Amino acid sequence: MEELSIKGGRPAKTKPFPEWPMYDERELAAVKEVIESRQWWRMIGAQVTEFEQEFAAYQGARFALGVANGTQAIEVALAALDIEYGDEVIVPAFSFISTATAVLSVNAVPVFVDVDPDTYCLNPGAVAAAVTPRTRAIIPVHMAGHVAEMGAILRVAREHGLAVIEDAAHAHGAEWEGRRVGALDRASIFSFQAGKLMTAGEGGIILSDDEEYIERCFLFNSCGRPRTDRTYQHSVLASNCRMSELHAAVLRAQLQRLDEQIARREENAPVLDRLLGSVPGITPQKHDPRVTRHPHYMYMFRYDEAAFGGLPRQEFVDALIAEGVPSFVGYPAIHRTPVFRNHAFAPRWRAGDPVLPDYRAVSCPVSEEIGETVVWFHHRVLLGDEQDLREIARAVEKIQVASTSAVAVA
Repeated sequence: MEELSIKGGRPAKTKPFPEWPMYDERELAAVKEVIESRQWWRMIGAQVTEFEQEFAAYQGARFALGVANGTQAIEVALAALDIEYGDEVIVPAFSFISTATAVLSVNAVPVFVDVDPDTYCLNPGAVAAAVTPRTRAIIPVHMAGHVAEMGAILRVAREHGLAVIEDAAHAHGAEWEGRRVGALDRASIFSFQAGKLMTAGEGGIILSDDEEYIERCFLFNSCGRPRTDRTYQHSVLASNCRMSELHAAVLRAQLQRLDEQIARREENAPVLDRLLGSVPGITPQKHDPRVTRHPHYMYMFRYDEAAFGGLPRQEFVDALIAEGVPSFVGYPAIHRTPVFRNHAFAPRWRAGDPVLPDYRAVSCPVSEEIGETVVWFHHRVLLGDEQDLREIARAVEKIQVASTSAVAVA
């Protein structure tokens, strides 16, 4: 039996994956140009405005607003809807926590609903069942780049007069039935954090076809000041979430290679699905054929520790990392995180606020199970070649053999 790398054996990976983030002379030249221009602030430079136009066009939207990060993009997008204290916003229970905490940050109430067990995206039936007279918006998350079931979600929204804000933080370039995500309803947000499909370390953007709405977003993004204000006429209570010229310059260069990278991931992901799908205890995230372009932010799969001799998920991930495969445990169901279990929402919310539910009583069994079993690989593993994919599968099989053999010996 081959010894695991974590115990001193030879790693399954014989060559490194492509590095991330990627850059070349384009990013270097773009940053140099901004530095030398001395126009580092969006209000006097042109990079943010040009990036907004380019990214909006790429996603098929009319208007865009660059912001400091994806979390603030959700906060600003909600604030511009004039969300009020106690309004409800439906969110998936399985997502990165910002999808829900951004709702709390605008004094609204996140209402958790379950996700589809195959795609890990918002379950439209659960959304419909969660609508109340206080519901104002829905935030579907395109999990790991897989687009949520937007047709059904939009029908629910229109039936009840609700706004939809797509959380497309994972879904740059994704398409639903041939149409790019980003302006399928009122608005969308994207993230450019360090691990995302295009990155400047941090950054975010809001897209919409509604120019008036985007101008309202601008107020909440820029201390409440209109774009043309020169006399400090702050019209709404707002924060400073502005994107810098340096971030935008890097992102303009990153956008130029996105199509090529998505094509490579779409070519490699089905191969890895076949390789890992044949390993007992590994179940890759499934693909709805209505998702006509899948950028694959994360490569996600369920891990059944019983098929690996009872090896705990975290130890499986640690063993994969030692074998040379960049691996992570999935997000926990949001309502099971300490901040929600303990209602640790101060100073924005008072303890025992009557409009907040008892999040300890929330039950979303699919999200909870996914949160306990999912493992994901960094998307750069899909930028390699067939040898890389086969070595990933070999690493998983190697761990399975070692873990089951250890149980048999014991």
